Amino acid sequence: MKSFFNSFYVRLSAVFLILLVILGGLQIGFTLQTWNKYHKEADQRLNLNLASDMARELEPLLKDSSDIANIGHTIHYMMVLNPKIEIYLLDEQGKILAFFADPQKKVKARYVSLEPIQQFLAGSYHSPILGEDPRHPGVMKPFSAAPLKIGKNINGFLYIILGGELYDSAINTIRESYLTQTIIKGLVVTLVFTAFIGLLLFFFLTKRLHQMNEVVKSFENGQLDQRIKTSARDELGQLAHSFNRMAEKIVANIEELKNTDRLRRELIANISHDLRTPLASIRGYLETIQMKSEHLSNEEYEEYLRIISETAEGMQGLVEQLFELSKLEARQIKPHFEPFSIKDLIYDVAMKFQHVAEKKRMAIKISAPDGLPQVYADLRLMERALTNLVENAVNYTPPGGAVIICASRQNEQVLIEIMDTGQGIAAEDLPMVFERFFRGRKVHGENANGSGLGLAITKKIIELHQSNITVESKLNEGSKFYFGLQVWQGS
Repeated sequence: MKSFFNSFYVRLSAVFLILLVILGGLQIGFTLQTWNKYHKEADQRLNLNLASDMARELEPLLKDSSDIANIGHTIHYMMVLNPKIEIYLLDEQGKILAFFADPQKKVKARYVSLEPIQQFLAGSYHSPILGEDPRHPGVMKPFSAAPLKIGKNINGFLYIILGGELYDSAINTIRESYLTQTIIKGLVVTLVFTAFIGLLLFFFLTKRLHQMNEVVKSFENGQLDQRIKTSARDELGQLAHSFNRMAEKIVANIEELKNTDRLRRELIANISHDLRTPLASIRGYLETIQMKSEHLSNEEYEEYLRIISETAEGMQGLVEQLFELSKLEARQIKPHFEPFSIKDLIYDVAMKFQHVAEKKRMAIKISAPDGLPQVYADLRLMERALTNLVENAVNYTPPGGAVIICASRQNEQVLIEIMDTGQGIAAEDLPMVFERFFRGRKVHGENANGSGLGLAITKKIIELHQSNITVESKLNEGSKFYFGLQVWQGS
């Protein structure tokens, strides 16, 4: 029960109902006020000429005398015909000279303000003009007024209150028994209908919120595949789409963390595996030197030290490559893009392997036309990638063969191809050629000495440049690796 009253639907409905009741009360007050104003204005307009008509009847009776008693009978007759009125005779200052109304009710005021009377006589009827009620000072009522000559010396006024006490009593009874009840009944019906429709709409709106809440709870409890199903374009729909995008990002981040952790564990496993053999070799030669130092010739001693040094350098290179690949896979290396000449870079990389190529009696050929545009890439990373590809081609090309490096423009890219006439790659090995530590099953001899990380590093570098590297190869016919780089569009 407590959770029910704490629900958003109940709170929203309670606020809605409270506002509805408040607005209903204000509407009742506004309606009664408007009706009262309308009634007074209509009454005044209907009796606009009442005072002037009466004044014409009374003026002959007061022409020669100011004796009010002479007109009592006439005024009494007029009031019988119109019992809602109260009649007052005023002098020039607004002093009440006489009144004709229920004698049981006293007149408490001695003067009546002449400002409303003058406004009335001036013809301003844009809204009801209210004057003072002498019986109830401070109460303003609609009236009718006209100039009235009283005797020979008094230029007074005939002042008629259009809603006397008898009329007020009757109208209040009607208002309480009919008008107010009618308004309240109509408003209650309206409130009930509006409340029903509003609560029903709130139910459907909060139902969507409830469904969203259930999905969020499920996601919080580990059901990461949960998503909010919605096709609406309102604020709730936008909220649902935002949650779904956030959930996708969270899942992607979790997968990235898992992948980073997997890479970390693989790195540790790879290091421990690949360092075990060279460490054992170094340890073996060191033990040999220690145990047989007195019996080793200088040539053997120098040979053992050379092997230990080369093995240590190989270990260092392997560790550096492992860390480099791990950083690339974890996206910890951010490329620094800049324009540079890919042709110059190709010649620089080729020069690194010229001595090895000459030693193996093989040729390194370059095909790059003049006017080749600059590319927009990371110079250091591209040098690393080209070095790995050319080194791989040189290692797997037999003496007398050739390595060809080509660069050509293809639309908005520069296509780079590294081809060799080496032993090639078996068809079943092609899908795995870019995996770390992979060496083809057909690899043998001195060509099998690589770490198996170069092509994996190259692939990650190319992917950082929003491109892909492709390999084509046949056994005993050679291989071709190629990829594209974006042309520099600057001035």
